[in-house]
Amino acid sequence: MAMNSDKILLRDISQQNLAGRTVLVRVDYNVPLDSLGQVTDIGRIEGTIPTLEYLKSAGARTVLLSHLGRPEGKRNPKLSLNPVVEHLEQLLGQKIYFCPETLGVRAKKAVSSLRNGEFLLLENTRFHDEEIQGDVAWSKEILHDASIFVNDAFGMAHRSHGSTTVVSELVKRSGGLAAAGFLMENEIQVLTGALLHPTRPFVGVVGGAKISGKIDLIEAMLNKVDSLLIGGAMANTFFLAMGFSVGKSLVEEKFVGCAETLLKEFKDKLVLPVDVMVAEEIRPGVIPEVREVDEMGELDRAVDIGCRTVEIFSEIIATSRTLIWNGPMGVFEIPSCALGTFQLVHAASRAAKKGSCVILAGGDSAAATRAAGAVEDMTHVSTGGGATLEFLSGKILPGYEALSDKLDKNRK
Repeated sequence: MAMNSDKILLRDISQQNLAGRTVLVRVDYNVPLDSLGQVTDIGRIEGTIPTLEYLKSAGARTVLLSHLGRPEGKRNPKLSLNPVVEHLEQLLGQKIYFCPETLGVRAKKAVSSLRNGEFLLLENTRFHDEEIQGDVAWSKEILHDASIFVNDAFGMAHRSHGSTTVVSELVKRSGGLAAAGFLMENEIQVLTGALLHPTRPFVGVVGGAKISGKIDLIEAMLNKVDSLLIGGAMANTFFLAMGFSVGKSLVEEKFVGCAETLLKEFKDKLVLPVDVMVAEEIRPGVIPEVREVDEMGELDRAVDIGCRTVEIFSEIIATSRTLIWNGPMGVFEIPSCALGTFQLVHAASRAAKKGSCVILAGGDSAAATRAAGAVEDMTHVSTGGGATLEFLSGKILPGYEALSDKLDKNRK
């Protein structure tokens, strides 16, 4: 893995050194909201509580930064972070101050008014184009003169944005420390351990719509796992490479050559569906029919894996001692097309209960597991989507790499 493990962790900074100091914390509160603007899944908020409790007990003055959605540099009341406040207050058992600005006079006043052990959540960083652009002057202003920066936003670790990498560099240049929070630390440790020291058999499950967005992940996993199960629409590209018709199913023809190469190089590791559920249109209430993978008709659209595939995949999952899963097996948002995904969730749950290390690599696979009520059974549910994929693909995460090295600890 191209990952530096010698980074400063929040736990490396004594609580005595945090008392009375302004600490800037980048969290990932990019949470789902319903039509009324209410938070529907607090998993990412809950994940930051160990970091916040540590700072609270230390008597730090904690300023929280996050983004929410894609407001494209414009203020959008529907994407305000204000709905997060009530959940933070319930989890921490105290008042959380909220400022409807990210920087400027009002934000500065709110920061300077903080007392020891208090928290301030600033408004959505993406209300400003400078966030994604990584503007240095803007990043310096949102730092609010903090000499300690904690990055606990693993879900954003793959981005070089103002509130992640640029703020880290600014803090280090001024002689301060940029540290990994407890959530960031845990994500890195769990994923690194599974990849570098897996208990075998090591099984990977990759699903989702497009092979193009996960080709690096597939190649990296094939070089590490004993078996890699492929599902979702990306399997259609492999079917095409095998000479099968896929009807009107989603497929990426320009990646057929890549699929052919993978089939030749890793034929003993790649496990593809043997049957699929198909429908002529993808809509709520549709009743899919089963097809062998070499018998799809001209109008068929693959929407899920079939019953025999579920049985085969479940048996392989049952033998695993380490399992990493990213992506659904079908259009799981539609109940009639979700059976394959949910049955594999239960297979993974059974494996975890028997002692296997089961890691859900964020995204829709984690959402499906929550919908199935099986989250508590899993060893680890990653809070990252793209960050998890890039980490598993062996890529460097800029938001993590920008943190202070342990050799810098003697500065503060």
